[in-house]
Amino acid sequence: MDNNSDNTFFQQDESHVDIKHEVKKYLRFWPWFLLSVFITLSVAYIYLRYSPRIFQTSTKIKILDESDGLELPTSAFVFKRSNINLENEIEILTSYRIIEQVVRELKLNTTFQEEGQIQTSQLAELPFRFDQHIQPDSITGNYQYEILVNDSNFEVKDVKTDEELIFQGHDSYSKSHNLPFDIKLNNHKILSSIKGKKYVVNLFPIKPAILRLKSKIKTEPIGEVSDLLMLSMTSESTAYSERVLDTLVSVFNKDGIYDRQKVSKNTLDFIENRFIFLAEELDSIEVNKKEFKQANNLVFLETDAELSLQKRTQSEEELFDIENQISLVELIKDVLVKPNTIGDLLPSNIGLENGNVNELISQYNLAVLEYNKYVSSGGINNPMVKQLSTTIDGLKSNINGSLLSYLNQLKVARKQFEGRNSKIRGEVGSIPEKEKLMRAINRQQKIKESLYLLLLQKREEAAINLAITEPSIKIVEYALSGSRPISPKSNIIYAAAILAGFLLPFGTLYLFFMLDTKVHDKKDVERVVKNVPIIGQIPEVKDKSKLIFEDPNDRSILSESFRILSSNVRYVLPRKDSDDGQVIFCTSTIKGEGKTYVSINLSLALSSLNKKVLLIGADLRNPQIHTYSTKDKNALGLSNYLYDTKIDWKQILIKGFKNHQTHDVLLSGSIPPNPAHLLTNGRFDLLIEEAKKLYDYIIVDTAPTILVTDTMLISHLSDIHVYIVKANYTEKNLLEFSKELNESGKLKNMAYVVNSVGASKSHGYGYNYGYGYGYSEQN
Repeated sequence: MDNNSDNTFFQQDESHVDIKHEVKKYLRFWPWFLLSVFITLSVAYIYLRYSPRIFQTSTKIKILDESDGLELPTSAFVFKRSNINLENEIEILTSYRIIEQVVRELKLNTTFQEEGQIQTSQLAELPFRFDQHIQPDSITGNYQYEILVNDSNFEVKDVKTDEELIFQGHDSYSKSHNLPFDIKLNNHKILSSIKGKKYVVNLFPIKPAILRLKSKIKTEPIGEVSDLLMLSMTSESTAYSERVLDTLVSVFNKDGIYDRQKVSKNTLDFIENRFIFLAEELDSIEVNKKEFKQANNLVFLETDAELSLQKRTQSEEELFDIENQISLVELIKDVLVKPNTIGDLLPSNIGLENGNVNELISQYNLAVLEYNKYVSSGGINNPMVKQLSTTIDGLKSNINGSLLSYLNQLKVARKQFEGRNSKIRGEVGSIPEKEKLMRAINRQQKIKESLYLLLLQKREEAAINLAITEPSIKIVEYALSGSRPISPKSNIIYAAAILAGFLLPFGTLYLFFMLDTKVHDKKDVERVVKNVPIIGQIPEVKDKSKLIFEDPNDRSILSESFRILSSNVRYVLPRKDSDDGQVIFCTSTIKGEGKTYVSINLSLALSSLNKKVLLIGADLRNPQIHTYSTKDKNALGLSNYLYDTKIDWKQILIKGFKNHQTHDVLLSGSIPPNPAHLLTNGRFDLLIEEAKKLYDYIIVDTAPTILVTDTMLISHLSDIHVYIVKANYTEKNLLEFSKELNESGKLKNMAYVVNSVGASKSHGYGYNYGYGYGYSEQN
């Protein structure tokens, strides 16, 4: 039978991963997996038992756009937003200024906790009366006080100074102390439920409290085109979170209302100042009119100039409107030129008939409000503040330019009307000059009266606006907390614990297997060397007294394994036409892999088949065959024969095993100084040729291949090289060396034997040679 067929028979396809084999490696350690899962589940249970429960609280609000609602006649004085910018509203909601108002209103730089045996839980408030005397701004450091509730008193300890105070009757008001608060138990019915408990009061500066709350509040729009916002925060105490969110919404709403009320208030202040000036002018006109009539005896106009007077009256009315507009323009210009700060507002919609000027004034007031808001929240150096300052300056310049342009138009129109009036006055030249002066006085009086009435109306409108300012937001849903905590999630924790329970031992084993460099069975050999057959696996024998196959009829696991090996060796040996015996070299990569052990037992297994077998100890540097016999290490052997031509090798053979009569042994002999020279002097070749005529099998125990070249020097004499690999001893990287020997042809017709299989039960390699045949380890 040719070698190709042998290799095909003994070599398995390793192009795929043996899943069953890999799983069995890990399943052998199933107790460790169970223990690991038990430990991780226990840790998860303890964690869930004592970790704080975190709840989520949320509220929903709608940002109101006033243009969507019912417009009152006073809407000209209300701060209007035609478009809602939710990003701006979110920034304002979570701004330092708004959060600061919430912290100050709720005194959130004072926190309460209940101290348990293992964990401390947060409280929204203490179960008894607590009155804080120190103002939030006065707290400059961190202070902590522990309050222990006893049967008859409160025991308060200053953690910072270790000072302890005892308040009998659960009342601190009855005793003088230097604590920044007072406590009192008003309802003694709850004493039984809080007795023995310890509460912790923490006081810290207001700025850290603001920053801490600012980081906790999350604000996000609901939907992409909606004007709804959802505010949420997480905390151990749902009452604390709900109170904070509801207060935040209230503060934000009040802030928006205040902005719009400020516009109306500034308008009222402006009108009140103008009233004083107009009242003085009207009084002066009335006095002048009275004195003029008394001095000139004026009564009524004659009816004969009625038509001309009608024309003049119409012209004067038109001139009156122009004069009225000029007065209003001059009025606004007076406000513009007065020295004022950038945050002052301009009066809007006071009667100007120029739409461009009115629009600019509205834009100017909106910009001033935005400027004041960002200065309050971000400071004067805020980039948005600087941008708004530039915008306000530009708007003021535009307003001034528009007023000048409008004033020029009015003056041109007035000039035209005055020219026309001069023509009309020529037609009514019969009217006395004194009457003309009287009409001038009346005209001035009418202008001032109409302006006075107009401002009076606007003042009433602004006052109504101030009283009925619409809210900034609509609360869609008050702060609500979930019934179940969002953290920790027990199902996720337990799932992670189970996963970790499996992954920890798996990862450990995987790392151990990955770092393991030893060969454990034939699969490890097959992964590296794919074209060399593995003809046997020799199990590990614990009982050192049963290492040799002494009884040909033995039925132990060791005997059966070597019978299988001998059968496979005979199968892979090349077929010969002659009756000459066949030569089997047993070698290995390094010493200690069991080549001598395998050589002896393989020879005995072949001898048990009534075959004539010669065992030769060709490892001249480290002979070991003599240890399995009664002969001395220096007994005559192969080295003596190779060195001394007078010695006949047949005369120095021994019978090492009494139950194997067809088995002879040629020991290694004395250790020579030059083994390589002796093996290549020709006498070893002659010995093999002679032995092949006398024996069926010649088993040669050779030297390790990686240490010396002895084996390669005589390898041409072998029909098959049995290469020994020891489980849990041979390094996997050494297989590359044997692979190279085979591929280069230095060792022809190689076959592997894995020795001591089962030495590492940690890898799940177990083999029972007695399965199904009734064999056991008993002889």
